Amino acid sequence: MSILLLIILFALSAVFAPRFIPAKLGWLQTGTRVALSLAALFMALATSFVIIDQDKVGHLKLIYGASKLPPGHIIAMNGEAGPQAEILGPGFNFKPLLNILYDVEQLPVTEIPEGYYGFIVARDGLPLRSDQFLANAWSDEQRMLDAGYFLTEGKGQKGPQLTVLKPGRYRLNQYLFETYVKGDALRATSVPAGFVAVIKSNVQEKPADICQPIREGQTAKLSIPLVPKECRGVWNEPLLPGTYYLNRRAYEVALVDTRIQTWQYQGGYVRRRINLTLNQNGQIEQTAEREEVVTPQNAADNAVLLRVEGWEIPQDLRILAQVTPEDAPFVVASVGDLQAVEDKIITPTVRSIVRNVTGSTAPVATDQEGGNLQSVRRVLDLQDKRPQLEQAVLDALIPEARNAGVSIREVRFGDPVIPPELLLARKREQLAQQMITTFRKEQQAQEERIKTEKARATAEQQPELVRAEIQV
Repeated sequence: MSILLLIILFALSAVFAPRFIPAKLGWLQTGTRVALSLAALFMALATSFVIIDQDKVGHLKLIYGASKLPPGHIIAMNGEAGPQAEILGPGFNFKPLLNILYDVEQLPVTEIPEGYYGFIVARDGLPLRSDQFLANAWSDEQRMLDAGYFLTEGKGQKGPQLTVLKPGRYRLNQYLFETYVKGDALRATSVPAGFVAVIKSNVQEKPADICQPIREGQTAKLSIPLVPKECRGVWNEPLLPGTYYLNRRAYEVALVDTRIQTWQYQGGYVRRRINLTLNQNGQIEQTAEREEVVTPQNAADNAVLLRVEGWEIPQDLRILAQVTPEDAPFVVASVGDLQAVEDKIITPTVRSIVRNVTGSTAPVATDQEGGNLQSVRRVLDLQDKRPQLEQAVLDALIPEARNAGVSIREVRFGDPVIPPELLLARKREQLAQQMITTFRKEQQAQEERIKTEKARATAEQQPELVRAEIQV
């Protein structure tokens, strides 16, 4: 203020002071006028520039404005006093009476670190519509960061912005834009290899006539329908592996593993064994064993408990399943995630199908009239006809899993835990057959040994036999 008064004083002095000098001293009048004018000009020029550092942005607050800001506005656009939309870049900046009319504040350049995005809140602009909680998206973020354009032609909206800033350095008006750059909530979305990201959008960027729910095939049964990209809802196209700068207030991200999954059903039962041994008298002796088989931590669930011929038989099995990238949105919309698919759909379905297949009748051959004969499923079929049972379970499981968006690649049975009483007769028979075979081989060996001994004795008596023949 004092500098401005001095400039005005020197300017007035340059006009009026020479009048008090006698006319005969014309050279003095001229010299005084020039000196005072140069002094006023020098002081005005000295207050009309500022040098902004390379890593700073110059912000202006007009002190002496033509009018006050309208109610509800933060940034001046038409010469009002207060924060201005204009900013000053690095280096030398000239503006008449800059340091007198304005308060110049140098603020650091906004820097977004790698792996994060900048979330922006605008302090001024048009109000959000009643159905909005984030401002409209901008196709060109540089135009958005121009405060003058944002508040005029761009029709920018006040409040949190949908458009975010990618890593880099930005010279923006910090009186208008407040930028948040730190925190786990502002991390970039990273989709690793072997995964896809399914997006649930809380905002709609496309017109309503384009954002119609997709009801084709399986998606027609969804209570939460799929929608095209940039529409409100679950997008029908997932994001492939990569890094994305998504506004997490607008988009919820669900990572879906698209690699082949191994779901094991094992443990949770007691395994009994009856061991057969031979004593010194050649008699068969039996000893019983019990072993508790626990369910591994990484298993999907316990072994499937079957009931065949009245016997309860635990059956271990392994399933190879996969959610393809194309099916990932359907899985998220229908169930939620892969763990929910396993727990709520696949596991109950597997148990039901395996029990139905192993407990049903089995076609064995054709009768004389060309019809299929049926036989009741036997306990020993679980080990004797394992490939056929695995294929039957696979054929029944594939369409059921497809209803949940899961592709079943393989079904493999483990060793069935058959009650040892059912295997005892077969084991004793096998052991008896082995004993018979062993006895026969031992008998053959004894006979061969006798023949060998006779031949050896005959050979030893050969000289005596020759001598006896000569004497005769």
